[in-house]
Amino acid sequence: MMVSSGMFYSVLSIYISEELKANKMQIGMLFTIGALTGVLTSILLGKAADKFGKKPLVILSQILFAVVMLSYSLINYYMYAIPIHIIEGFAWAMIGASAPALIADLAKKGERGEAMGIYNTVWSLGWVIGPFLGGTLAELFGFRFMLVASFLMILAGIALSGYVLGKNKFKR
Repeated sequence: MMVSSGMFYSVLSIYISEELKANKMQIGMLFTIGALTGVLTSILLGKAADKFGKKPLVILSQILFAVVMLSYSLINYYMYAIPIHIIEGFAWAMIGASAPALIADLAKKGERGEAMGIYNTVWSLGWVIGPFLGGTLAELFGFRFMLVASFLMILAGIALSGYVLGKNKFKR
């Protein structure tokens, strides 16, 4: 998912400007809407992770990110991006609250710091690979192609997450 995210965010403002015809202020508004959604929902989503389980929220957040990528590939005007950014902010808050807690649950006592370090390394690696890949795909094949490729990568990630998390038998 983080490679896909790196692909997406490295060129998103260019896409919004060039393809969706938004000015700089409108682009700033879109990013603010997504971030504000995360601010307003993070605590509630943390509580939901405790109540309903971290695994379902990790998978649901990935599904929402897939919806974001696919939706962005289908719109043609920046105003249509407002609900997409709300979904995106919600998905970031969901994965931000549930994924680290899930890692802590999966790791053995005394190995949680190392597990979080591995998680952060993989997270950051997506941002090392993703921007170059996203920029290259957008340049060679267009923004919408890059968004569909990102969508397909997230679908593969959902399948992999479902498999890996399904193998780990522990409460939520």
